[in-house]
Parts: sequence; structure tokens; C-alpha cells
Amino acid sequence: MAKRDGSNIDHIRATITKKLLEFTSKTLEYLSEEGGLTFKSAQAICEMLLPGINGVAVAITDTTTILGYAGESEDGNPSGRAIRTQATRDTVADGQNRIMLTAQDIGFKGDVEAIQAAIIVPLKVSKQVVGTLKFYYATPDSIDESQQYIAEGFGKLISTQLAAAQLEEQRRLTTSYELKALQAQINPHFLFNTLNTISAFIRMDPKKARELLREFATFYRKTLENADDLIELSRELEQTKRYFMFELARFGEDKLSLTVDLPEELADIPVPAFMIQPIVENGVRHARHDDGSLNINISVRAEGNDLYIVIADDGVGMSEEKRQNIMHAKSTSGLGIAVRNINDRVTGYFAPGSNMSYESELGKGTTVTLYLKDALILNKDKVLGD
Repeated sequence: MAKRDGSNIDHIRATITKKLLEFTSKTLEYLSEEGGLTFKSAQAICEMLLPGINGVAVAITDTTTILGYAGESEDGNPSGRAIRTQATRDTVADGQNRIMLTAQDIGFKGDVEAIQAAIIVPLKVSKQVVGTLKFYYATPDSIDESQQYIAEGFGKLISTQLAAAQLEEQRRLTTSYELKALQAQINPHFLFNTLNTISAFIRMDPKKARELLREFATFYRKTLENADDLIELSRELEQTKRYFMFELARFGEDKLSLTVDLPEELADIPVPAFMIQPIVENGVRHARHDDGSLNINISVRAEGNDLYIVIADDGVGMSEEKRQNIMHAKSTSGLGIAVRNINDRVTGYFAPGSNMSYESELGKGTTVTLYLKDALILNKDKVLGD
């Protein structure tokens, strides 16, 4: 290949950068939709890349298997087939870029005459090779600096997105684990108190006891159903009110009250499940006055595409030091894990800037605000069905 001067290389880089940017959004879309590199996303990326290179085929593999293949000899390289070339296996083994200028170098055994050259780049996550991206060419002369930059650029792009997808999955799993840990911690405490309350009503008011038992079964079924995804805001508030009904039975309607202001047009907004109830439960457990009284108000409002959920009580409040600590709690139990989990899901599901905030004053009460940026345009297809 002829040498290129510096200005020509700069021009090539600028051209390839533009091409990379044009393809980036589509690549991200495919990887995001599939949650990483799958047969479907790999095939879509191969088909997208093929027209933009000077080659005859594009392939993506993991460490053992062809995930996607588009172009010449596509029928002989279906998704799911084991990697067939030694050059690909060598790249998986050592993580090095490869440029092959003969079919023999690639590892073909005379059965693919239309392919005589290739570039193979590794796909890496945390320095570990997880697959390869391969560009195939009809002749060695088809490979120049631009083709090398394209292959290397897309190899890095896909690797970066795979790493991001892995981190997101780890975050999701951690959040899900903490949510289940939170439920495991709260449920025995709540279970014990509620069953005691129902036992008392069996003697005093059997009809009320039967009602509480029915609602208790519904409460736990909904808790399990709602644990892993988004649900309609109205369902989250219904579950919160169902929880509060048991506390009313326990402490008395003259001591506790809960009011909910949910505009009808906001009822079906998707929100993370088990987000409001822990805040209300914390109020019942820790904010009641010495005489046991507490009033809690939940209000929902929209400003543009943003949603505000405000949970306010007139309880004992907290000191500034405690308020400052609550959002940075390192505890792995109780309120610490509850606050962290709710905040993680608020910031994880909604647009940057979303947050959970506490305001409190001793003797006057506490207000928790969940600010969900762009919540009104969140994809409603993600909401769990009934």
C-alpha cells in the first residue's frame, strides 16, 4: 500500500469520524433495544455497516460463535454457527487487531473465492475479549487506512457500548437485589404487627377481620407482582393506601390519616414500583407524635413533562444533621437501604436531573419530594399489565 502524507491521513480521519457519528446512533439503538450484543442486534449492525465499507461482508462473533453475518457467503455463515477461521480464534486468544491479505491467512480452505482479505478487531469489555468484528474484502487492495480506521473505530464503539450495557445490567441487578432485601426486612416486621391486629379483630369484629385478611392477601400478591418493573402511578398509590389501611386498623383512625391528590390525567404515568410506600411506612414508624397521631398527604403534579410526587407529614420531624445523613446513608438495613434504593431507581429510570429530596424541621414534620424529569414522555409500553 502506498504511504499517505499527514494531511491526507487527517482528511481520512475526518471522513471516518463523520461516518462513525452517522452510524453511532443506530448502533446504540440496536444494542439498547436488545440489552447488548445478541443474534438480533449483531445481525442488524452487520447489515448496517456493510454498505458503508469497501468490503464484501461484515461479521460479528462472540468468543465461540457467529452472532451476525451480512454479505458474501452469508448463507454459509449463519448466526449460531461455530467460528470457522483460525485468524478469528487467534484474535479472541490474544486480543490483537489483524489484517490478512490472503484467503489462506484468514483461514479459508479454498471454499470462499470471493473473499481474499480481511480486517479483524477484538471486542473487549474490561480488557477481556468478548468477541470480534470482521470486515471481509474481495482483494487485498481494498484495504487502506480508511478501512482500518473504520474497523478499529467501530470495534471500540461496540466495545464501549457493551461495557456500558454490562454496567447498566449490574446496576439494575444491584438495585433489584436491594429492593428484594428491603422487602425481606420490612415484611416480617409488618407481617407480625398486621397478623396481631387481625387476630384482635377476629374477637372484636369478625367481619372486619375477614376484610383485612382479604386485603392482606391482595397486598402481598401485588407486592410480588410489582417488584421488578414499572407500574402505573395509580397502582403504586393503591398499594400504598392498602398498606395504610392495616396501620389504621392497628393504631386507630383517630390517630392516623392519609390523603392522596392524584389528578386523573396523571394516573397512568409509569413509575418504579415500591417507591412511595416505604416513605409512608417510614413516617408511620418514626414520625408519629407522642400521642401517636400523624397526618400524611401525598400530592402529585406535573410541570411540563416533569412529575413531582410530594409526601408530606406533620410529624416530629428531624434535625438538620439527621436530614443531611439520610440521603447519604451507608446502612444496609431499614431506612438507609430504602432511601438509597428509591433514589437509585428514580435516577436510573428517569432523565438526568431526577432526584429524591428531604426537607424537615423538628416538631413540624417532613416533606419528601420525588422529582421525575420527563416522566410524562416515558415509554408507557414498559408498564406492567394487570
